[in-house]
Amino acid sequence: MLASGSAACGILTGMWELRLGDEIDDYCVKCRRLTNHSIVSMVETKAAKVRCRTCYSDHDFRNEQAPPSKKELARQKELFNAVLAGVAPAEATAAAAADDDPSTVAEASVEPGASAAPANSKKKKA
Repeated sequence: MLASGSAACGILTGMWELRLGDEIDDYCVKCRRLTNHSIVSMVETKAAKVRCRTCYSDHDFRNEQAPPSKKELARQKELFNAVLAGVAPAEATAAAAADDDPSTVAEASVEPGASAAPANSKKKKA
């Protein structure tokens, strides 16, 4: 009686356990569209790799999400560069404040010499 009750609960809530070979929808990177896929491998109870039933290519399960378009990537890059431009003036003022302190100037003069030594130790191949 417990088996029929738990099956009814799964049907009513729409939750069931995935198994190898089950069909699920996913975004296919080769077809570039949402298609039927078969589960090829699983990690715990989640699909890890799937095979497209249209082109038969295997790929990671993407949860039905398409990769970002080139326009979206370009917009993210612009936003990232804008944030970096806003941070750079704050670092410049911190560097100017550090230049006023003589102890940091002495430490700064040691750093360039230390970084130049490893560069000279590399040998060129002929």
